[in-house]
Amino acid sequence: MDADGGSASAVGIEGRPVSLHSGQPRALYQFTQQSLPACKPVLTPGWVIATFLLIGAIFIPVGLVSLHASQNVVEIVERYDAECIPEKYQSNKVAYIRDSSIPKNCTRYLKVHKHMKAPISVYYQLDNFYQNHRRYVKSRSDQQLLHGLKYNDTSSCKPEQLNNGLPIVPCGLIAWSLFNDTFNFVRRSEEMKINRKNIAWKSDRDHKFGKEVYPFNFQNGTLIGGGKLDPRIPLSDQEDLIVWMRTAALPSFRKLYGRIEEDIDADDVIVVHLSNNYNTYSFGGKKKLVLSTSSWLGGKNNFLGIAYIFVGSSCIFTSIVFMLLHVKNPR
Repeated sequence: MDADGGSASAVGIEGRPVSLHSGQPRALYQFTQQSLPACKPVLTPGWVIATFLLIGAIFIPVGLVSLHASQNVVEIVERYDAECIPEKYQSNKVAYIRDSSIPKNCTRYLKVHKHMKAPISVYYQLDNFYQNHRRYVKSRSDQQLLHGLKYNDTSSCKPEQLNNGLPIVPCGLIAWSLFNDTFNFVRRSEEMKINRKNIAWKSDRDHKFGKEVYPFNFQNGTLIGGGKLDPRIPLSDQEDLIVWMRTAALPSFRKLYGRIEEDIDADDVIVVHLSNNYNTYSFGGKKKLVLSTSSWLGGKNNFLGIAYIFVGSSCIFTSIVFMLLHVKNPR
């Protein structure tokens, strides 16, 4: 080290000189001191105009392809919460849905306007349901879902933590409010099979829900929230619960109910026999049944394609404006 505090030079391996600063090689020292060589491109009008044109030329075709893929998805959406209330209970829907002595069966008819190729995903959609509410999201115990009664600290599950002094498995408001409407489909007087296996993420089934954890003391209180669970089936196989426990970020969301693994022809009429059990009336929510095919991009979603087209068009428009300004006032 020099007397003035500068870095000293030394001879490294194979006789190569190495600059040392606090024991650091020259390259590391230059990096930490931000003194490495840098390239600063000169943004001439030609480069700017060509860059915007290139972005537009790439984004617009990608957007058109994405939009075309989304338009090819066949989707049927049927709202049923209002139509499945008997006429005499239309003025008091909450009393109807809470009265367990009243049958909740309902029949809806779906007209298929375009050929639907299998597999056809069946979703239920809830609107105005805030699964992202802070207290709701926190009301669960991931350790209990994995280890069951072996894990005792379930304070995060309040207010659905205990019932009659005994722990609840699975505990918390999320599990307590499990969606419990059911759907059966009939076409041409034959019942259509719905595959309800593998509707949850494999990582959730294998690593977040215990294979030896069974429901215990669940929905045994005076206030019943949603669906009940079979105490003979481990949580890792209760895929309805696993799907429901992956909370949604927005108040309108869809969750996978199952898959129809046969094609549906155009102009077919599907008879849906459903049980209207789930209470969305007390908070003004909506329930919808969704049947949808899929493309290489997934389900029907025009936003991605429109966004690409908008960005690409904006870039081309900007490049034209820059080009006119450059022609009028060259540098």
